[in-house]
Amino acid sequence: MESGVDSEFDEAAFRREVRAFVRSELAAETRYRVENGLYLEKADYVGWQKALHRRGWFAANWPVAFGGQGWSMRKEHAFLQECALNAAPMIIPYGVSMVGPVLYTFGNEEQKRRYLPGILSSDTWWCQGYSEPNAGSDLASLSTAAVRDGECYVVNGTKMWTTEAHWADMMHCLVRTDGSGKKQQGISFLLIDMRTPGITVEPIVTLDGEHHTNQVFFDNVRVPAENLVGAEGEGWKIAKFLLSRERTSIADTGSRIRQMRQIKETFSNYAARMPDVERTLARARMMEIEASLTALVALERQYFDEWEAGRDDGVGASVLKVLSTELLQRMTEFWRDALGVYGACYDPTCRRDGGLGASEPWRQAAAINYAYLYGRCWSIFGGSNEIQRNIIAGALLRR
Repeated sequence: MESGVDSEFDEAAFRREVRAFVRSELAAETRYRVENGLYLEKADYVGWQKALHRRGWFAANWPVAFGGQGWSMRKEHAFLQECALNAAPMIIPYGVSMVGPVLYTFGNEEQKRRYLPGILSSDTWWCQGYSEPNAGSDLASLSTAAVRDGECYVVNGTKMWTTEAHWADMMHCLVRTDGSGKKQQGISFLLIDMRTPGITVEPIVTLDGEHHTNQVFFDNVRVPAENLVGAEGEGWKIAKFLLSRERTSIADTGSRIRQMRQIKETFSNYAARMPDVERTLARARMMEIEASLTALVALERQYFDEWEAGRDDGVGASVLKVLSTELLQRMTEFWRDALGVYGACYDPTCRRDGGLGASEPWRQAAAINYAYLYGRCWSIFGGSNEIQRNIIAGALLRR
Protein backbone atom coordinates (compact mmCIF):
# COMPACT_ATOMS: atom_id res chain seq x y z
CA MET A 1 0.00 0.00 0.00
CA GLU A 2 1.34 3.42 -0.88
CA SER A 3 1.61 5.62 2.18
CA GLY A 4 -0.59 8.67 2.11
CA VAL A 5 -2.70 7.71 -0.94
CA ASP A 6 -6.38 8.16 -0.07
CA SER A 7 -5.44 8.95 3.54
CA GLU A 8 -8.14 11.62 3.44
CA PHE A 9 -11.46 10.87 1.78
CA ASP A 10 -15.13 11.52 2.36
CA GLU A 11 -16.09 8.16 3.87
CA ALA A 12 -19.85 8.75 3.87
CA ALA A 13 -19.85 9.75 0.19
CA PHE A 14 -17.61 6.82 -0.71
CA ARG A 15 -19.87 4.37 1.09
CA ARG A 16 -22.86 5.73 -0.86
CA GLU A 17 -20.93 5.23 -4.09
CA VAL A 18 -20.05 1.64 -3.18
CA ARG A 19 -23.62 0.91 -2.11
CA ALA A 20 -24.99 2.18 -5.43
CA PHE A 21 -22.43 0.18 -7.39
CA VAL A 22 -23.25 -3.07 -5.58
CA ARG A 23 -26.96 -2.60 -6.12
CA SER A 24 -26.40 -1.84 -9.80
CA GLU A 25 -23.70 -4.34 -10.76
CA LEU A 26 -24.10 -7.40 -8.53
CA ALA A 27 -25.95 -10.14 -10.42
CA ALA A 28 -29.48 -10.56 -9.02
CA GLU A 29 -29.08 -14.35 -8.72
CA THR A 30 -25.85 -13.98 -6.75
CA ARG A 31 -27.41 -11.39 -4.45
CA TYR A 32 -30.36 -13.72 -3.81
CA ARG A 33 -28.02 -16.58 -2.92
CA VAL A 34 -26.01 -14.47 -0.49
CA GLU A 35 -29.08 -12.94 1.15
CA ASN A 36 -30.68 -16.35 1.62
CA GLY A 37 -27.67 -18.35 2.74
CA LEU A 38 -27.58 -20.52 -0.38
CA TYR A 39 -24.66 -22.34 -2.00
CA LEU A 40 -22.42 -20.13 -4.12
CA GLU A 41 -20.82 -21.44 -7.29
CA LYS A 42 -17.35 -20.42 -8.43
CA ALA A 43 -19.05 -18.35 -11.15
CA ASP A 44 -20.76 -16.20 -8.48
CA TYR A 45 -17.40 -15.19 -7.02
CA VAL A 46 -15.66 -14.74 -10.37
CA GLY A 47 -18.52 -12.70 -11.83
CA TRP A 48 -18.49 -10.29 -8.90
CA GLN A 49 -14.70 -9.96 -8.86
CA LYS A 50 -14.66 -9.22 -12.59
CA ALA A 51 -17.29 -6.52 -12.09
CA LEU A 52 -15.08 -4.95 -9.43
CA HIS A 53 -12.06 -5.19 -11.73
CA ARG A 54 -13.90 -3.33 -14.50
CA ARG A 55 -14.66 -0.56 -12.00
CA GLY A 56 -11.04 -0.46 -10.79
CA TRP A 57 -12.04 -1.62 -7.30
CA PHE A 58 -10.54 -5.11 -7.30
CA ALA A 59 -7.14 -5.14 -5.58
CA ALA A 60 -7.59 -1.40 -5.08
CA ASN A 61 -5.37 -1.52 -1.97
CA TRP A 62 -2.46 -2.77 -4.09
CA PRO A 63 0.17 -0.17 -5.02
CA VAL A 64 -0.60 1.75 -8.22
CA ALA A 65 2.59 0.40 -9.79
CA PHE A 66 1.15 -3.13 -9.72
CA GLY A 67 -2.38 -2.37 -10.91
CA GLY A 68 -4.07 -1.16 -7.72
CA GLN A 69 -5.35 2.22 -6.57
CA GLY A 70 -3.15 2.61 -3.50
CA TRP A 71 -6.16 2.76 -1.20
CA SER A 72 -5.54 3.32 2.48
CA MET A 73 -6.51 0.54 4.89
CA ARG A 74 -9.41 2.69 6.12
CA LYS A 75 -10.81 3.10 2.61
CA GLU A 76 -10.39 -0.60 1.88
CA HIS A 77 -12.19 -1.42 5.12
CA ALA A 78 -15.11 0.89 4.27
CA PHE A 79 -15.33 -0.70 0.83
CA LEU A 80 -15.34 -4.31 2.07
CA GLN A 81 -17.79 -3.55 4.85
CA GLU A 82 -20.24 -1.81 2.52
CA CYS A 83 -20.05 -4.64 -0.03
CA ALA A 84 -20.83 -7.21 2.67
CA LEU A 85 -23.67 -5.11 4.10
CA ASN A 86 -25.28 -5.13 0.65
CA ALA A 87 -25.04 -8.92 0.16
CA ALA A 88 -22.06 -9.08 -2.17
CA PRO A 89 -20.11 -12.36 -1.93
CA MET A 90 -16.80 -12.24 -0.14
CA ILE A 91 -13.71 -11.60 -2.23
CA ILE A 92 -11.82 -14.90 -2.29
CA PRO A 93 -8.48 -14.03 -0.69
CA TYR A 94 -6.01 -16.63 -1.96
CA GLY A 95 -5.02 -14.66 -5.02
CA VAL A 96 -5.70 -10.99 -4.41
CA SER A 97 -5.09 -10.76 -0.65
CA MET A 98 -2.46 -13.46 -0.17
CA VAL A 99 -0.21 -14.50 -3.04
CA GLY A 100 -0.61 -11.21 -4.93
CA PRO A 101 0.97 -9.08 -2.16
CA VAL A 102 3.60 -11.81 -1.67
CA LEU A 103 4.56 -11.58 -5.33
CA TYR A 104 4.82 -7.81 -5.55
CA THR A 105 6.73 -7.75 -2.24
CA PHE A 106 9.06 -10.76 -2.58
CA GLY A 107 8.74 -11.93 -6.20
CA ASN A 108 11.09 -11.19 -9.07
CA GLU A 109 10.10 -9.15 -12.11
CA GLU A 110 9.27 -12.17 -14.24
CA GLN A 111 6.96 -13.58 -11.54
CA LYS A 112 5.17 -10.26 -11.23
CA ARG A 113 4.74 -10.00 -15.00
CA ARG A 114 3.54 -13.58 -15.32
CA TYR A 115 1.12 -13.91 -12.39
CA LEU A 116 -0.22 -10.53 -11.25
CA PRO A 117 -2.43 -9.86 -14.35
CA GLY A 118 -4.28 -13.17 -13.92
CA ILE A 119 -4.91 -12.40 -10.26
CA LEU A 120 -6.24 -8.94 -11.10
CA SER A 121 -8.60 -10.27 -13.80
CA SER A 122 -9.68 -13.33 -11.74
CA ASP A 123 -8.78 -15.49 -14.74
CA THR A 124 -6.34 -17.45 -12.56
CA TRP A 125 -7.78 -19.05 -9.43
CA TRP A 126 -5.45 -19.78 -6.53
CA CYS A 127 -5.46 -22.03 -3.47
CA GLN A 128 -3.18 -22.13 -0.45
CA GLY A 129 -1.01 -25.17 0.34
CA TYR A 130 -0.04 -24.72 3.97
CA SER A 131 -1.59 -27.22 6.40
CA GLU A 132 -0.73 -30.92 6.41
CA PRO A 133 -2.15 -33.91 8.34
CA ASN A 134 0.50 -33.41 11.05
CA ALA A 135 1.23 -29.71 10.54
CA GLY A 136 -1.77 -27.47 11.05
CA SER A 137 -1.42 -25.04 13.91
CA ASP A 138 2.23 -26.11 14.18
CA LEU A 139 2.84 -25.12 10.58
CA ALA A 140 6.63 -25.23 10.87
CA SER A 141 6.40 -29.04 11.26
CA LEU A 142 5.37 -29.45 7.62
CA SER A 143 7.07 -32.31 5.77
CA THR A 144 6.06 -31.94 2.11
CA ALA A 145 9.50 -32.04 0.49
CA ALA A 146 10.88 -30.25 -2.56
CA VAL A 147 14.22 -31.60 -3.79
CA ARG A 148 16.16 -29.68 -6.44
CA ASP A 149 16.76 -31.71 -9.60
CA GLY A 150 18.36 -29.61 -12.32
CA GLU A 151 15.92 -26.90 -13.39
CA CYS A 152 13.05 -28.31 -11.31
CA TYR A 153 12.01 -29.08 -7.77
CA VAL A 154 10.53 -32.55 -7.29
CA VAL A 155 7.70 -32.29 -4.75
CA ASN A 156 6.38 -35.20 -2.69
CA GLY A 157 3.93 -35.11 0.21
CA THR A 158 0.40 -33.98 0.97
CA LYS A 159 -1.51 -30.85 1.92
CA MET A 160 -4.66 -30.94 4.05
CA TRP A 161 -7.78 -28.75 4.31
CA THR A 162 -6.91 -27.03 1.04
CA THR A 163 -9.94 -24.82 0.45
CA GLU A 164 -11.12 -24.63 -3.17
CA ALA A 165 -8.24 -26.72 -4.52
CA HIS A 166 -10.85 -28.37 -6.76
CA TRP A 167 -11.45 -24.96 -8.38
CA ALA A 168 -7.85 -23.80 -8.48
CA ASP A 169 -5.48 -23.27 -11.39
CA MET A 170 -2.49 -22.53 -9.14
CA MET A 171 -1.34 -23.20 -5.58
CA HIS A 172 1.01 -21.12 -3.46
CA CYS A 173 2.67 -23.76 -1.36
CA LEU A 174 5.07 -24.12 1.55
CA VAL A 175 7.57 -26.95 1.07
CA ARG A 176 10.60 -28.23 2.94
CA THR A 177 13.82 -27.76 0.99
CA ASP A 178 16.16 -28.38 3.92
CA GLY A 179 15.70 -30.61 6.96
CA SER A 180 19.07 -30.14 8.60
CA GLY A 181 18.55 -27.08 10.82
CA LYS A 182 15.74 -25.36 12.68
CA LYS A 183 12.46 -26.42 11.16
CA GLN A 184 11.47 -22.82 10.29
CA GLN A 185 14.71 -22.28 8.37
CA GLY A 186 14.23 -25.11 5.89
CA ILE A 187 10.89 -23.94 4.42
CA SER A 188 10.51 -22.41 0.96
CA PHE A 189 7.61 -20.86 -0.99
CA LEU A 190 6.70 -22.43 -4.35
CA LEU A 191 4.08 -21.63 -7.00
CA ILE A 192 2.59 -24.85 -8.36
CA ASP A 193 0.41 -25.31 -11.45
CA MET A 194 -2.46 -27.57 -10.37
CA ARG A 195 -2.49 -29.25 -13.82
CA THR A 196 1.00 -30.66 -13.29
CA PRO A 197 1.21 -34.49 -13.55
CA GLY A 198 1.40 -36.18 -10.18
CA ILE A 199 -1.12 -33.94 -8.38
CA THR A 200 -4.28 -35.60 -7.02
CA VAL A 201 -7.09 -33.64 -5.36
CA GLU A 202 -9.36 -35.64 -3.05
CA PRO A 203 -12.51 -33.94 -1.71
CA ILE A 204 -13.23 -33.62 2.01
CA VAL A 205 -16.90 -33.21 2.95
CA THR A 206 -17.01 -31.28 6.21
CA LEU A 207 -19.42 -31.16 9.14
CA ASP A 208 -21.83 -28.94 7.21
CA GLY A 209 -22.21 -31.59 4.49
CA GLU A 210 -20.50 -29.41 1.85
CA HIS A 211 -17.37 -29.79 -0.24
CA HIS A 212 -15.20 -26.73 0.42
CA THR A 213 -11.89 -28.31 1.17
CA ASN A 214 -9.60 -31.06 -0.03
CA GLN A 215 -6.53 -33.17 0.56
CA VAL A 216 -3.93 -32.67 -2.17
CA PHE A 217 -1.31 -35.34 -2.89
CA PHE A 218 2.02 -34.70 -4.64
CA ASP A 219 3.72 -37.70 -6.23
CA ASN A 220 7.04 -36.70 -7.87
CA VAL A 221 5.54 -33.42 -9.07
CA ARG A 222 8.10 -31.46 -11.10
CA VAL A 223 7.89 -27.71 -10.47
CA PRO A 224 10.12 -25.30 -12.42
CA ALA A 225 12.79 -23.80 -10.17
CA GLU A 226 11.77 -20.37 -11.50
CA ASN A 227 8.57 -20.79 -9.47
CA LEU A 228 10.47 -20.36 -6.20
CA VAL A 229 9.52 -17.03 -4.59
CA GLY A 230 12.42 -15.39 -2.80
CA ALA A 231 15.36 -17.59 -1.88
CA GLU A 232 15.37 -21.11 -0.50
CA GLY A 233 14.65 -21.03 3.22
CA GLU A 234 12.69 -17.75 3.12
CA GLY A 235 9.30 -19.44 3.14
CA TRP A 236 8.69 -18.94 6.86
CA LYS A 237 9.25 -15.18 6.57
CA ILE A 238 6.89 -15.02 3.60
CA ALA A 239 4.31 -17.21 5.38
CA LYS A 240 4.21 -14.89 8.40
CA PHE A 241 3.74 -11.89 6.09
CA LEU A 242 0.86 -13.64 4.35
CA LEU A 243 -0.86 -14.89 7.51
CA SER A 244 -0.89 -11.43 9.09
CA ARG A 245 -2.95 -10.24 6.12
CA GLU A 246 -5.29 -13.25 6.34
CA ARG A 247 -6.03 -12.73 10.05
CA THR A 248 -6.82 -9.05 9.51
CA SER A 249 -9.48 -9.85 6.90
CA ILE A 250 -11.08 -12.58 9.03
CA ALA A 251 -12.84 -9.93 11.19
CA ASP A 252 -15.27 -9.38 8.26
CA THR A 253 -17.50 -7.06 10.28
CA GLY A 254 -19.74 -6.15 7.35
CA SER A 255 -20.98 -9.73 7.08
CA ARG A 256 -21.37 -9.92 10.85
CA ILE A 257 -23.55 -6.78 10.89
CA ARG A 258 -25.74 -8.14 8.08
CA GLN A 259 -26.07 -11.48 9.89
CA MET A 260 -27.04 -9.67 13.09
CA ARG A 261 -29.90 -8.02 11.24
CA GLN A 262 -31.08 -11.42 10.02
CA ILE A 263 -30.75 -12.88 13.52
CA LYS A 264 -32.94 -10.14 14.97
CA GLU A 265 -35.53 -10.73 12.26
CA THR A 266 -35.54 -14.49 12.95
CA PHE A 267 -35.88 -13.88 16.68
CA SER A 268 -38.83 -11.52 16.18
CA ASN A 269 -40.57 -14.15 14.01
CA TYR A 270 -40.15 -16.98 16.53
CA ALA A 271 -40.13 -15.15 19.90
CA ALA A 272 -43.90 -15.30 20.31
CA ARG A 273 -43.68 -19.10 20.57
CA MET A 274 -41.36 -18.90 23.59
CA PRO A 275 -42.51 -18.85 27.22
CA ASP A 276 -42.22 -15.36 28.72
CA VAL A 277 -39.16 -16.09 30.87
CA GLU A 278 -37.33 -17.86 28.05
CA ARG A 279 -38.11 -14.99 25.68
CA THR A 280 -36.79 -12.41 28.15
CA LEU A 281 -33.56 -14.35 28.70
CA ALA A 282 -33.12 -14.86 24.95
CA ARG A 283 -33.61 -11.15 24.27
CA ALA A 284 -30.95 -10.33 26.88
CA ARG A 285 -28.59 -12.82 25.25
CA MET A 286 -29.19 -11.27 21.84
CA MET A 287 -28.55 -7.77 23.17
CA GLU A 288 -25.26 -8.91 24.72
CA ILE A 289 -24.17 -10.38 21.36
CA GLU A 290 -25.11 -7.18 19.55
CA ALA A 291 -23.13 -5.13 22.08
CA SER A 292 -20.11 -7.38 21.50
CA LEU A 293 -20.44 -6.81 17.76
CA THR A 294 -20.55 -3.04 18.26
CA ALA A 295 -17.38 -3.28 20.35
CA LEU A 296 -15.67 -5.42 17.68
CA VAL A 297 -16.47 -2.89 14.95
CA ALA A 298 -15.00 -0.10 17.08
CA LEU A 299 -11.89 -2.15 17.92
CA GLU A 300 -11.35 -3.05 14.27
CA ARG A 301 -11.43 0.61 13.29
CA GLN A 302 -9.04 1.50 16.14
CA TYR A 303 -6.55 -1.13 14.99
CA PHE A 304 -6.72 0.07 11.40
CA ASP A 305 -5.96 3.62 12.56
CA GLU A 306 -3.00 2.34 14.57
CA TRP A 307 -1.64 0.25 11.70
CA GLU A 308 -1.86 3.18 9.30
CA ALA A 309 -0.06 5.38 11.84
CA GLY A 310 2.76 2.82 12.09
CA ARG A 311 1.87 1.76 15.64
CA ASP A 312 1.28 -1.93 14.91
CA ASP A 313 2.37 -3.94 17.97
CA GLY A 314 2.22 -7.19 16.03
CA VAL A 315 -0.78 -8.66 17.85
CA GLY A 316 -3.73 -6.61 16.55
CA ALA A 317 -4.53 -9.07 13.77
CA SER A 318 -4.48 -11.95 16.26
CA VAL A 319 -6.81 -10.10 18.65
CA LEU A 320 -9.29 -9.40 15.85
CA LYS A 321 -9.08 -13.00 14.66
CA VAL A 322 -9.93 -14.41 18.10
CA LEU A 323 -12.70 -11.96 18.97
CA SER A 324 -14.43 -11.98 15.59
CA THR A 325 -14.43 -15.75 15.04
CA GLU A 326 -15.68 -16.52 18.53
CA LEU A 327 -18.35 -13.85 18.22
CA LEU A 328 -19.45 -15.42 14.92
CA GLN A 329 -19.88 -18.75 16.70
CA ARG A 330 -21.95 -17.16 19.46
CA MET A 331 -24.09 -15.37 16.88
CA THR A 332 -24.83 -18.47 14.82
CA GLU A 333 -25.48 -20.56 17.92
CA PHE A 334 -28.08 -18.03 19.07
CA TRP A 335 -29.52 -17.87 15.54
CA ARG A 336 -30.01 -21.64 15.53
CA ASP A 337 -31.52 -21.61 19.03
CA ALA A 338 -33.96 -18.87 17.99
CA LEU A 339 -35.61 -21.38 15.63
CA GLY A 340 -36.79 -23.49 18.54
CA VAL A 341 -37.53 -27.09 17.53
CA TYR A 342 -36.64 -26.30 13.91
CA GLY A 343 -33.09 -25.62 15.03
CA ALA A 344 -32.51 -29.38 14.96
CA CYS A 345 -33.31 -29.59 11.22
CA TYR A 346 -30.47 -29.71 8.73
CA ASP A 347 -30.43 -30.94 5.16
CA PRO A 348 -27.57 -29.35 3.18
CA THR A 349 -29.33 -30.04 -0.12
CA CYS A 350 -31.89 -27.39 0.83
CA ARG A 351 -29.18 -24.75 0.37
CA ARG A 352 -29.20 -25.48 -3.35
CA ASP A 353 -32.93 -25.09 -3.89
CA GLY A 354 -34.23 -22.96 -1.01
CA GLY A 355 -33.11 -20.90 1.97
CA LEU A 356 -33.99 -18.01 4.21
CA GLY A 357 -36.38 -16.62 1.64
CA ALA A 358 -38.41 -19.83 1.54
CA SER A 359 -41.50 -20.18 3.69
CA GLU A 360 -40.87 -23.69 5.02
CA PRO A 361 -39.10 -23.50 8.41
CA TRP A 362 -36.83 -26.46 7.62
CA ARG A 363 -35.48 -24.66 4.55
CA GLN A 364 -34.76 -21.62 6.66
CA ALA A 365 -33.14 -23.91 9.21
CA ALA A 366 -30.85 -25.35 6.52
CA ALA A 367 -29.30 -21.97 5.80
CA ILE A 368 -29.03 -21.03 9.47
CA ASN A 369 -27.58 -24.37 10.53
CA TYR A 370 -25.08 -24.17 7.68
CA ALA A 371 -23.88 -20.83 9.09
CA TYR A 372 -23.66 -22.44 12.54
CA LEU A 373 -21.76 -25.54 11.39
CA TYR A 374 -19.40 -23.77 9.01
CA GLY A 375 -18.75 -21.19 11.72
CA ARG A 376 -17.01 -23.90 13.78
CA CYS A 377 -13.99 -23.82 11.48
CA TRP A 378 -13.41 -20.06 11.63
CA SER A 379 -11.57 -20.34 14.95
CA ILE A 380 -9.26 -22.96 13.41
CA PHE A 381 -8.16 -21.73 9.99
CA GLY A 382 -5.76 -18.83 9.63
CA GLY A 383 -3.96 -20.12 12.72
CA SER A 384 -6.10 -21.62 15.49
CA ASN A 385 -7.33 -19.34 18.24
CA GLU A 386 -5.24 -21.23 20.79
CA ILE A 387 -2.12 -20.29 18.82
CA GLN A 388 -3.33 -16.70 18.50
CA ARG A 389 -3.71 -16.48 22.29
CA ASN A 390 -0.11 -17.65 22.65
CA ILE A 391 0.99 -14.90 20.24
CA ILE A 392 -0.99 -12.27 22.19
CA ALA A 393 0.29 -13.50 25.55
CA GLY A 394 3.88 -13.59 24.33
CA ALA A 395 3.67 -10.00 23.08
CA LEU A 396 2.16 -8.76 26.34
CA LEU A 397 4.78 -10.53 28.45
CA ARG A 398 7.59 -8.97 26.40
CA ARG A 399 6.38 -5.43 27.07
